[in-house]
Amino acid sequence: MSMSPQDGSRPTVVLVHGAFADASSWAGVVERLQAGGIRVTAPANPLRGISIDSAYIASFFDQIPGPVLAVGHSYGSAVITNAAANADNVGGLVYIAAFAPDEGERLADIESTSKDSVLNAALVPFQYPTGRGAETAVEFAIDPAKFHDAFAADLPGEQTAVMAATQRPVAELAFSEPSGVPAWKNLPSWAVVPTGDKAAGSDVVRSMAERAGATITEIEGSHVIMISQPQVVADAILTAVAAAPGRRDNAVSGKDDVETLVCVVASPG
Repeated sequence: MSMSPQDGSRPTVVLVHGAFADASSWAGVVERLQAGGIRVTAPANPLRGISIDSAYIASFFDQIPGPVLAVGHSYGSAVITNAAANADNVGGLVYIAAFAPDEGERLADIESTSKDSVLNAALVPFQYPTGRGAETAVEFAIDPAKFHDAFAADLPGEQTAVMAATQRPVAELAFSEPSGVPAWKNLPSWAVVPTGDKAAGSDVVRSMAERAGATITEIEGSHVIMISQPQVVADAILTAVAAAPGRRDNAVSGKDDVETLVCVVASPG
């Protein structure tokens, strides 16, 4: 991967998608960031498990010249929480409808505490080959009939039907594997919390953002707020770009200066 550095004072924004999705879910955000002169890239998240995916994304960070602002959606945020802990050039984290686990936590256990999430009842298990002989493992997809209500209730049915048909299943390991040391303990963070999130669960998303000490933007919308309201997400990222330390050596001292701030944003219409 060859990337030329932009203005050394501004980070490259790396957008990491979550489960049941791909990098195209960031299209509206990418368009807005590029219009603002921000260098942005959206890698493919393997969706094979916390350790596998975070190692891949950490390697991606490492190959970017200059500072990085790591942005994750949903499960992708659990990935950046782990990956950024081992990447010296990441100066801040942005969590979008996100999981921000602590060390030793499993996403399945976190989800079980949510009163807002209906995701577990919408999942369908499948088998995939591990590459070790005849061994197989479990992965999950969302039942297409339940995709709109559970995942993207603020999008038109025609659009969510396409999303359901093109979704990428996520390995069961993503939910059962313990998370590692979280980067949010040493890095400043920002978060967008949709109040109508029925996938991760608004209650869980909000509590994890608060625990991480994130600057929070609360907005009416579904789990896929970066698709339904990309400007709100782009604005949160631009705020982080302006405020985040450029590199890890500046970020540790910067963490203590970040307080939890809740901004309630009215949804259009």
